[in-house]
Amino acid sequence: MFTGIVEELGEIVAREPGEVTRLTIRGPLVTSDAREGDSIAVNGVCLTVTGVSNDTFTVDVVAETLARTSLGRATVVNLERAATPATRLGGHLVQGHVDGVGTLLDRGEDAVVRIGIPAELTRYLVEKGSVTVDGISLTVVEAAADSFTVALIPTTLARTTLGSTAVGDPVNLEVDVIAKYVERVLMSSG
Repeated sequence: MFTGIVEELGEIVAREPGEVTRLTIRGPLVTSDAREGDSIAVNGVCLTVTGVSNDTFTVDVVAETLARTSLGRATVVNLERAATPATRLGGHLVQGHVDGVGTLLDRGEDAVVRIGIPAELTRYLVEKGSVTVDGISLTVVEAAADSFTVALIPTTLARTTLGSTAVGDPVNLEVDVIAKYVERVLMSSG
């Protein structure tokens, strides 16, 4: 479980393709106390640490994850260690399970960005609700039929990949898990 509060920007410094793709990621802060088996969110994708060396850690990524996320082309990534019972919940509950890949459509005024969203996910977004974009906990400003907007504060622009994400770039999306559970309960009760 994560909060969607990015701790640092990391860099994918090596990719080793194979039956699984091994990524080596530089992230001094998240590596400082990382051990094999720990979970680290990389651009919002919960991955298991398979090794730690100095200021880098390695993770193994299966083809399914590469196909369903934007990790295949990422170089600079948002990093967050898993939450603990003592962690402040500054964002919202984030699982690190990417629901789909969206596209940055527009950078508007006042740091408002519009993101295209797969049609099957739009029902989970509401104005002032939560969404995770590349592992960043954000509040929905406007939810439209095929896109949504979020407002980015200067800190988010400076400390996450959204400061440099270009129009047309893919972003990992995780919708609010509570909305998915509510839908499931309503569907099974009616």
